[in-house]
Amino acid sequence: MTTAVSFPLGASTTLAELARDPHPRLALLRAHEPVSWLPELNGWLVTRRDLALDVMRDSVTFTVDDPRFTTAQVVGPSMLSLDGAAHTRHREPFAAPFRPRGVHDGFAAFIERETYRLVTALEPAGATELRRSFAGPLAVAVVTEALGLVGATTDTVLSWYDAIVRSVSDITAGLEAGPAGPAAYAQLRAAVEATVADRHASSLLVSAAERLELPEVASNAAVLMFGGIETTEAMITNALLHLLQNPGQLAVVQADSGLLDGAVEESLRLEPGAAVVDRYATRDTVLGPAAIRRGDLVSVSLTGANRDPAVFTDPDRFDVRRANARLQLAFAHGPHHCIAAHLARLETRIALQRLLERLPGLRLDPQRPTSPSGLVFRKPDTLHVQWDVPS
Repeated sequence: MTTAVSFPLGASTTLAELARDPHPRLALLRAHEPVSWLPELNGWLVTRRDLALDVMRDSVTFTVDDPRFTTAQVVGPSMLSLDGAAHTRHREPFAAPFRPRGVHDGFAAFIERETYRLVTALEPAGATELRRSFAGPLAVAVVTEALGLVGATTDTVLSWYDAIVRSVSDITAGLEAGPAGPAAYAQLRAAVEATVADRHASSLLVSAAERLELPEVASNAAVLMFGGIETTEAMITNALLHLLQNPGQLAVVQADSGLLDGAVEESLRLEPGAAVVDRYATRDTVLGPAAIRRGDLVSVSLTGANRDPAVFTDPDRFDVRRANARLQLAFAHGPHHCIAAHLARLETRIALQRLLERLPGLRLDPQRPTSPSGLVFRKPDTLHVQWDVPS
């Protein structure tokens, strides 16, 4: 194959580099090989924003509906892994509660209560690891509330999520997934069936079951759980890291809480929680400099597209006043734009506001530095922080 000659930067790109610190390599690829063949990926990587949009908008040429799609290998067909009419049929029964008005009316009060409870428990300590003591529990609580699973606690939902994410990540990395992911999914499916069978239950799953078969409700519940927890935990953790690493920007936000929305969008731009989305070519086609063959994997780097200097001036800088930050693609684009994007934004905004209000002098623990990592899902493993406790 001549791809190593035609795409030398792609040929020398390693998945380990993309998992550890992808931004310098993605900048090189974007400038010189905006659609590049990566032998380690056994597929194409798209790093330029305009070409990323072309792929995500064209679900006829670039589909998710392929046996190699990793999430479907664990949870079966869902809105995430179908296109066309089948995608619409799976997605539409879940859409209404996640529209802007539905999100505010349905979730704002719950998010405020849960945030208050979590911050109140943290306040006296003066230090914590925020990803697992705050961001994760908040995301899990909101997803549990949204799904309305009968008899499922936040701890149970978190354990299912951890196992399913591990399986998907293993498959993506070319490893054989262990039995924990499918076992967790079987438990989730049983909980979905119990919820739908409970005549006293009133939830998103019950209403979806009026239009979908039970296995379809379960697979989409898994996708909502997976996306809702992963995206929001990463959003909160990454946004806090960006603010605390940039004291000048933090001071700007603390002086004007109206800039919190800008901080959230700018953090999403700099470090989207989901770094890539995968598509598969349904026909031979040309994309930028690349002649793509039917069946090829086409992986869109949302991380790369979000730092495209043709769209974002000084793209590596965190700027809460950036006027066009909402052009970021962290929630993907086109038919598969994240269904719960408004909910994730609301959670993150409330979380940041309450943490900054109630934990005075919030700062990173200088003894425990951290940075985002991950090939597919990017966030810090830990986020150790300190704050001032009144004596």
